[in-house]
Amino acid sequence: MDRTEENRQEYKELHRRVKREVSKAKQKAYDELYTRLDTREGEKDLYRLARQRDRDGKDVQQVRVIKDRDGRVLTSEESVQRRWKEYFEELMNEDNEREKRVEGVNSVEQKVDKIRKDEVRKALKRMKSGKAVGPDDIPVEVWKCLGEAAVEFLASLFNRVLESERMPEEWRRSVLVPIFKNKGDVQSCSNYRGIKLMSHTMKVWERVVEARLRKVVEICEQQYGFMPRKSTKYAIFALRILMEKYRDGQKELHCVFVDLEKVYDRVPREELWYCMRKSGVAEKYVSVVQDMYERSRTVVRCVVCQTEEFNVEVGLHQGSALSPFLFAIVMDQLSEEVRQESPWTMMFAVDIVICSESREQVEENLERWRFALERRGMKVSLSKTEYMCVNEREGSGTVRLQGEEVKKVQEFKYLGSTVQSNGECGKEVKKRVQAGWNGWRKVSGVLCDQKISARIKGKVYRTVVRPAMLYGLETVSLRKRQESDLEVVELKMLSCSKPDHDGGCEDRFNDGNVEVNQDLHRKEKLLQVPQEIHPLLSLLGERPDGLLPLELLGGGGA
Repeated sequence: MDRTEENRQEYKELHRRVKREVSKAKQKAYDELYTRLDTREGEKDLYRLARQRDRDGKDVQQVRVIKDRDGRVLTSEESVQRRWKEYFEELMNEDNEREKRVEGVNSVEQKVDKIRKDEVRKALKRMKSGKAVGPDDIPVEVWKCLGEAAVEFLASLFNRVLESERMPEEWRRSVLVPIFKNKGDVQSCSNYRGIKLMSHTMKVWERVVEARLRKVVEICEQQYGFMPRKSTKYAIFALRILMEKYRDGQKELHCVFVDLEKVYDRVPREELWYCMRKSGVAEKYVSVVQDMYERSRTVVRCVVCQTEEFNVEVGLHQGSALSPFLFAIVMDQLSEEVRQESPWTMMFAVDIVICSESREQVEENLERWRFALERRGMKVSLSKTEYMCVNEREGSGTVRLQGEEVKKVQEFKYLGSTVQSNGECGKEVKKRVQAGWNGWRKVSGVLCDQKISARIKGKVYRTVVRPAMLYGLETVSLRKRQESDLEVVELKMLSCSKPDHDGGCEDRFNDGNVEVNQDLHRKEKLLQVPQEIHPLLSLLGERPDGLLPLELLGGGGA
């Protein structure tokens, strides 16, 4: 094409026309997007859009280079691939030292019922949609869409698996995705947690087995993790009220927060089988669970590559629907001889807290826990285990474990809620505010979009930001000043969520805008959650039996 003036003008005209058409198409696509988001069906895409906009706003979304075991940075795809495989293969196939059991346990030989259709329906109902699929690429939505035909097929399939004690070979494969723990060196493999993407159909099978095991196995009252009618708020509340009573009674309370090293990845499977049998699980179910772990294989999928397949011989499956309850069974049996009643001993999966009136007693209890766990293949991390003394007097000393001093702290983040040795909650309120702002930033791409309705923004705010800001505060006695601080923070967040064009922040929330007040602000509900549950005794009305000894509700310390 000749570069004449006529051609140049024609090109400019065509270029302007194309830009106008692209702009129209873009505007049409955005209009359709916002129209869809304002419908009940479109709300499902809302959080996906928020996550995408949050990722787009980050300079670095994923790390493509990592360090080897000597700290050298690896840049080539082949070396990165080898390092990921080396790290996880070593992690998932290395046993801690342990004593071999000399005594056996009698197996429970009993006939088990066939899998019923209603069990499959309940298992499918508990499965969440929109989750990453496993190697078979079959999402659970397929089974949900097929309705009763899927229920009938799965019930037949599961009965064959139950009878033969052999599941399909495809279910033994998984894809392991490294997830950064958001702390430490981002290029160090040890700062990543491997989550397995497993077959969704196998997860439905695990749900069915889990429901049956829960009917047979009775877990101790000290276990709060993944138990019916229990949650983190119960454990946090139990610890806070125990600390409060000892402060009121002007007595010392000694707490040790125990950390276990890579516990999920290091659970000896022989111990799992032993603990299941000792808990009274029928041998048929033990064999079924053993089959789930037999010949299991995985690959590591990172940003730049996917590794070769390798076997997994040790530990529980991270990302499995059944693993949390299996771990609860193991901890229940291994701690049988060393745990005290709640709240002197509390467990939430891998989080353990041991409390006592004296430093010597808590030190002795810690050593008993260490011995009971390490002799069975689980290791206490001295560097991460921490000690805190409530209402401390001069010369209280420190706690030692195997001759080494346990780190002494004035505050500890227990199950996401900060507890302080002086019984105050000021730092927890500040951290809740910070957590609220972190949640707000993650969804700011939606909250600050002027084209999204206030109703949709209000839903996002109430389901993402507010829960993060109020987490654990139902167990805390807030002062009026702290309540006001939380209220001010909410006003700031909402003022950022609805850009001002005509007036200030004060005008914005007092101008009679019904849509904003009803759908976005809802100021009156911000602090009702903690106020409804406080005073703390109101939680006892819904507590499971054994949450707190009733004598703790009397005067001062025990």
